Amino acid sequence: MIRVLIERHIAESLESAYEVRARKVLQRAVAAPGFISGETLVDSHDPNHRITLSNWRSEADWNHWFHSPERRELMAELVPMMDTQEKTMILEQNAV
Repeated sequence: MIRVLIERHIAESLESAYEVRARKVLQRAVAAPGFISGETLVDSHDPNHRITLSNWRSEADWNHWFHSPERRELMAELVPMMDTQEKTMILEQNAV
């Protein structure tokens, strides 16, 4: 299992519109092969800063979703609402 950390920063005054579309992305991810679970957290010092943590069966499953035409189409709606580029990080448990 891997964890994927996605960091996004929403442009001022677009929070509500962002939430609607981000929820749609997560709902579609839930249906993707290999998706286990996910949650989105809000920075307590910056309400426009969002961190999404998702658990995937494998990095291959995540990559399949990340590069899918469906995600690309959904992200095309989100990207204009962000004031910085999305950052992703793939994490795995340390074997030690």
